[in-house]
Amino acid sequence: MSSNYKCLSNTSFQEGTFSLVPIRKEDIQIIRQWRNDQIRILRQKELITEQQQIAYFEKNIWSLFNQEFPNQLIFSYLENEKIIGYGGLVHINWLDRRAEISFLLDTKFVYDTNIHDYYFDIYLKLIQMVGFDDLKFHKLHAEIYDTRPHHIAILERNDFVKEGVLREHVLIEGTYKNSILCGKLLTEYKS
Repeated sequence: MSSNYKCLSNTSFQEGTFSLVPIRKEDIQIIRQWRNDQIRILRQKELITEQQQIAYFEKNIWSLFNQEFPNQLIFSYLENEKIIGYGGLVHINWLDRRAEISFLLDTKFVYDTNIHDYYFDIYLKLIQMVGFDDLKFHKLHAEIYDTRPHHIAILERNDFVKEGVLREHVLIEGTYKNSILCGKLLTEYKS
């Protein structure tokens, strides 16, 4: 397995003490724990076991490093070389040059809105370096459940435009919730 994606020119994206690096094998079990802890806000429906996580990465992720046009790029999000989150560009459409942004922060930071928002702001700067500066994508977009209005506000603060609402799109704890779609074009990006 390569330590960088074939489609990227850079091996790391930096903003001060923060960086995005291609997903590291040593991070996958902590990521699994965060996903299980935060299942309520994810598309994931069941808890993931250690073996399921290993099998998923072996089947779906590690081979992406050597592909010219992978369907997703997953990164470890680091502060001072220590993992604090992960995310990437998923559902990549290479023909139309667009991708969806994914992001998940260490569970211990999620419930302090100020810390979460600070880390999300920086993550958005980094992931735009990947999508716009390195890959020259035309558009990056995100889908956020309306149970997370502060998430939407951060995207808007970073010049993402609210593009639409998928009404009662997801079932969360027995109640249908809306999904909010936000997007940003390369022409709107200021590196």
